[in-house]
Amino acid sequence: MNQQQVQLTKQGYDEMQSELQVLKDEKLPKAIERVATARSFGDLSENAEYHSAREDLAFIEGKVQELEALLANANVVASTASKKKKSQVDIGCKVTVKNGRQQHVYHIVGEWEANPLEKKISHQSPLGKALVGKTVGQEIEIEVPAGKIKYSIIDIA
Repeated sequence: MNQQQVQLTKQGYDEMQSELQVLKDEKLPKAIERVATARSFGDLSENAEYHSAREDLAFIEGKVQELEALLANANVVASTASKKKKSQVDIGCKVTVKNGRQQHVYHIVGEWEANPLEKKISHQSPLGKALVGKTVGQEIEIEVPAGKIKYSIIDIA
């Protein structure tokens, strides 16, 4: 299986590593035990608990394989916690943008880390693509269903 590299921040990589450990050390053994217990109930053809346990086990095994593949193909971007200020937007940066009177701070992350509720946006998203490579003072314009939105880049950290 030849997969392309996945961009991750150090924090995102660490979070995926932790999730993988929890799955392998805690959830997978419990799921295997649940299948064995359900199997002991007898007739497997009409054993709803057994079928449910097998589905849960398959889901967990699939998630483990997905995380292992992601981590194996991860390209961890350098930390932005350096003393030097970033000159242009890139993965790992926190970008302050202004739209009219409103200011927003977005954390540019890899596509697997994106979480709009936490203002973590993928570098592959429309806004992320528009911001990457830009510098403080530049303006960007993105197309949204309601029309076009203009942002001015105020700060890059």
